[in-house]
Amino acid sequence: MISAETMIGALINLGRHKLRSFLTMLGMIFGVGAVIAMLSIGAGAEHESLRIIENFGIRNIIIQAKEFKTEELRQIRTESLGLCLRDVEALQTILKPRPLISASRLVKTYQINSDKARADSRVLGVSSTYPIIQNLKMLQGSFFLESDEKANAQVCVLGTVAKQKLFGFGDVLNQQIKINDVWMTVVGVLADAVLEKTEFEGVKVQNPNNDIYIPITTAVRKFETETVENELNEIVVQISRDANISEQASTINDLMSVMHRYVDDYSIIVPEKLLEQNQRTQGIFNIVMGAIASISLLVGGIGIMNIMLASVLERTNEIGLRRAIGAKKLDIRMQFMAEAIAISLAGGLIGVALGYGISEAVARFSGWSTIITGTSIGLSFGVSSIIGLIFGIYPAVQASNLDPIECLRYE
Repeated sequence: MISAETMIGALINLGRHKLRSFLTMLGMIFGVGAVIAMLSIGAGAEHESLRIIENFGIRNIIIQAKEFKTEELRQIRTESLGLCLRDVEALQTILKPRPLISASRLVKTYQINSDKARADSRVLGVSSTYPIIQNLKMLQGSFFLESDEKANAQVCVLGTVAKQKLFGFGDVLNQQIKINDVWMTVVGVLADAVLEKTEFEGVKVQNPNNDIYIPITTAVRKFETETVENELNEIVVQISRDANISEQASTINDLMSVMHRYVDDYSIIVPEKLLEQNQRTQGIFNIVMGAIASISLLVGGIGIMNIMLASVLERTNEIGLRRAIGAKKLDIRMQFMAEAIAISLAGGLIGVALGYGISEAVARFSGWSTIITGTSIGLSFGVSSIIGLIFGIYPAVQASNLDPIECLRYE
């Protein structure tokens, strides 16, 4: 056990050679800083991935219509009807336990306006279950109901940006907007949604703030479409907690294959699998970056050992004198161990500050999300302390084993 007196003596000795002590710390400083910065970037990326997956819905399975050229679509339509409301009905009938299902269709628009302004918003026909499945919150009013779908009602819900473009900051409930040639009544406004990424693992992430939502049946039956176009662009199936997602995804794929006569005109995306893939990639990134950063810590440890060995040689007379007046081998060993640990602890503290600065700089100038956790600080600081202890043992043992008489004779 290193006493307080021994540690104070070690700090005094290090203070006599400030530049040399600081240069010895550099390896630990950069090592600890690099470890904290890498872990903070990794933690930030993982947090962002989880947030994006929450928008997708961790228990959702997404079925998307593939895009083809017009000539290819005409050929495909001779065999498959494409993604349509019939698929939704089949999924609701076959899947057990019965899941929540939302269909969506992008409406082609040439005019969106109120009596005050125009907007270039995206118009989506969706099911009444859409806000539940997509985890959307309401700011004003409510989302349209299943009864509105059945009645092909001319109602709509606005995103916050779309609402501001069309009506400014005033009340919009029960106001009228015109989409192409169809007048729609505003029944609700969505709460603001914040997204930092527009793509995740190759899948586009849509921001709903500039969107306008209308009932899916209204979109299909009251807005013109090309004959060869898909009736729907996307179907989202929210699997119940009692069901296995992989099994349900396999069932959906089999059903869709039959419904589409084995024509590959759709794709199935499982967010849970995307998350697993992202976590595997992030895990490899963390291991590689951690290994690179650990090399700096190793170099720092070697630097500590080198400088301590040089210190042993430099202080040979001092060691002999201390032994001659009664110091034990353990006292000499503890003295040099205390100096090695002091260097590593000081380097670790400065490294923590450096790592914090690097992560903040990365977040500010690159736009990446970074999160510094207590675990990353404790891990890097603890490793630096252990390295100081390990690499300080050999010089300390060497110093304690010196012959006092030979030390006194040393010039």
